[in-house]
Amino acid sequence: MTAPLLEAHDLQIRFGGVIAADGVSLKIERGRNLAIIGPNGAGKTTFLNICTGWIKPSRGKVMFEGKDITPLQPRRIVKLGVARAFQIPQLFTEHTALENLLISVAARDGLKNPLQNLHDVPEREEMMHLLDMVGCADVADRHVVELSEGQRKLIDIAVALALKPRLLLMDEPTSGVASSEKFAVMDILVKALAEAEVTAVFVEHDMGIVSRYADEVAVWAAGNVQMRGSPAEILEHPDVIRDVIGEAV
Repeated sequence: MTAPLLEAHDLQIRFGGVIAADGVSLKIERGRNLAIIGPNGAGKTTFLNICTGWIKPSRGKVMFEGKDITPLQPRRIVKLGVARAFQIPQLFTEHTALENLLISVAARDGLKNPLQNLHDVPEREEMMHLLDMVGCADVADRHVVELSEGQRKLIDIAVALALKPRLLLMDEPTSGVASSEKFAVMDILVKALAEAEVTAVFVEHDMGIVSRYADEVAVWAAGNVQMRGSPAEILEHPDVIRDVIGEAV
C-alpha cells in the first residue's frame, strides 16, 4: 500500500487561550488536490504553517513521504519537496517576472549570491518554460510591480514550481484577484500543477473555486478537521451550508 504524500498526526498548538490546532490528523494522497474550508480563525493557515515549518506544534508530527519533517526548518522542508504560496504573492516587485524565477532557481541550486549575474543562470530556458506553463511568458521581461494581481499570483506559483516540489500548499490562491479573472487563473494554475505532477492543498473561501477545482474537501472548525469528502458531499452538507457557506438550508 502506498504511503500518503503527507500525513499530519495529532497536531496541537495554542496561542495564549486560543487553540489553533486541537489534535489535527490528516492524510494527503498523491495526485488528489485538497481544498481546506472553514470560518475565519478555524486554524486553516496554522495547519499550513505547521506543515511548512513556520511554527512548531506542541504535540504531534508531520510526515512527508514517510519522513518526519516536524523539527525541520522551512528551508530544509522546501528542499525535501514541500513548497508554499502565500495569500499575498512573495515576489521581488523591482525585478522582472523572469528574474524572480531565476532567483528561485539560484536558491534551489545553492548559489551563494543569487542576486548577481541572474541571466547567466543555465536554467533560464527552464524558467521560461515555467512562465509559459502559467501563461506569463509574454510578460517575462516586465517588472512585477507593473503586472495585475492575477499575473502576480501565477508568477508566484511559477516561482514555487521552480523549486521542483511534489506538494504545494497555497493560502487563498484567488484572494485579491478580480472576480472576472478567478476561474481563468485557476484553470491555468491547475493545468500547470498537473503538468508538473505536483499535488496541491489550498485554503479557499470561494465555494465556486472549491467545487470546480478540488478533488476532496476538508472542513476546519475550532482547530480541527470536522469532516472530509468530495466537493458535492461537503458543499451540500447542511452543517457546512449553515456554518461555512452561510446560506439557509
